[in-house]
Amino acid sequence: MKYRVNLLASGLAAALALGLAGAAGAQERGSGAENLLAGEQEDEAAEGPDKDARFDEAFPRMISDPVVQGDLEEPGPLVQSWSLANARKLVAFIEGIAAEGLDPDDYDLQALKTALASAPSEELDTLASRNFVWLVEDLRDGRTPMEARKQWFVVDPDRDLFRTGDLMEKAIASGDIAGTLKSLNPSYPDYARLRDELAATPQEDTERRKLIRANMDRWRWLPRDLGKLYLITNVPEFQLRLTVDDKAMKTYRTIVGKPGRTATPQLAEMVEGVVFNPTWTVPQSIVKGEGLGARVLANPSWARSKGYVATRGANGYISVVQQPGPTNSLGRVKLEMPNPHAIFFHDTPSRHLFAQDDRALSHGCIRTERALELGMTLAILGKGASRDEAVEISTSGEYTKVMIERQIPAYITYFTYGTNVEGEMTEFEDIYDRDAPVLASLDKPRVRDRSNKIDDEVIVIENDPRDEG
Repeated sequence: MKYRVNLLASGLAAALALGLAGAAGAQERGSGAENLLAGEQEDEAAEGPDKDARFDEAFPRMISDPVVQGDLEEPGPLVQSWSLANARKLVAFIEGIAAEGLDPDDYDLQALKTALASAPSEELDTLASRNFVWLVEDLRDGRTPMEARKQWFVVDPDRDLFRTGDLMEKAIASGDIAGTLKSLNPSYPDYARLRDELAATPQEDTERRKLIRANMDRWRWLPRDLGKLYLITNVPEFQLRLTVDDKAMKTYRTIVGKPGRTATPQLAEMVEGVVFNPTWTVPQSIVKGEGLGARVLANPSWARSKGYVATRGANGYISVVQQPGPTNSLGRVKLEMPNPHAIFFHDTPSRHLFAQDDRALSHGCIRTERALELGMTLAILGKGASRDEAVEISTSGEYTKVMIERQIPAYITYFTYGTNVEGEMTEFEDIYDRDAPVLASLDKPRVRDRSNKIDDEVIVIENDPRDEG
């Protein structure tokens, strides 16, 4: 199966179409990734010494450049002067805000209209500015208060990138009130799809409209721009997307956390590397609690067959590490993604579980279909390894951590209504019962002066990747 990374014309899509499916097949058959590059040595010679430059040409900006926040001027004031014309545009925008899944009653619309009946005034400036601030907060950060966002740990940078006072100055100076506010809408295509779905849903179908509105708001909880290249998984869909320019280039089935304390949280982290042939350090809840440590020490032949190596300390403490190999519970690859929840993506030897419809089976980490294909892709695109090196490392049987130069964002999300991998609008099962508080918040008045501090409980996952099917 041919595999090309010098993709001057067709970008990542060609790489995925021309070879990585072979990795998945090789992985499922157990024949190894060495088949990926058979017959491709002549292409290496054809590439020449400038292949790195050609790679950069093919992928000019794999992820968005970091935004430097130093040396910024003071943000614009939160109360500014409004002309009657601009204030009328603000009124019109509020009257149409239901199209964005928000409620016109959340804003001081009547008071603003009353102030408009007279000449420009301090009262008009105060009311118009206050309503503009509220609109920015809802469109940029989401209307849902933090206490209703269960197990949501995404730090949204948009407050720093799109500062309220600066946006107000821009809107007033340009007179484009609506355009400035609409620029805050999430750029991911699913938000626009949900907005169109809301417009097409009859007013009397209140339950469906609330569900759509709740999921539109969930997009606002994320960064407006997710980047050029990123991973995004929707937990209730049991799917992971490798995405370029907001288009899914490859999709992978997933196994996610069981409902309860090991439910998979919502995160935005950076993939810093790929671990090939990983080891698994067994948690003490299994070593001691389930007696695995004692069993490994008492049954050396069984332990060898499972790849377990136990060490007993002078104080009697037993540690158990499962070595790389066909029985390793993490499979052949995991993604290095440091976070306080100890959540990461990894392979599994129990690939039959991906055939199940309900795949909420794990202890929180995300098992990923064709993980070797994904890991090799990220190692190569992140320029942590050449394609030959990736194959050699992955087939060596030895633990190897490949750090990548271009770190890749990974978003673990929770949407119960949206576009599925077939491109169809779908309602997904609310497997963790996270809809209820979001829906309830839509029936309550808008929370003013709300905090953006995440105060939900951080649950550190003791990963148990063994077959739970």
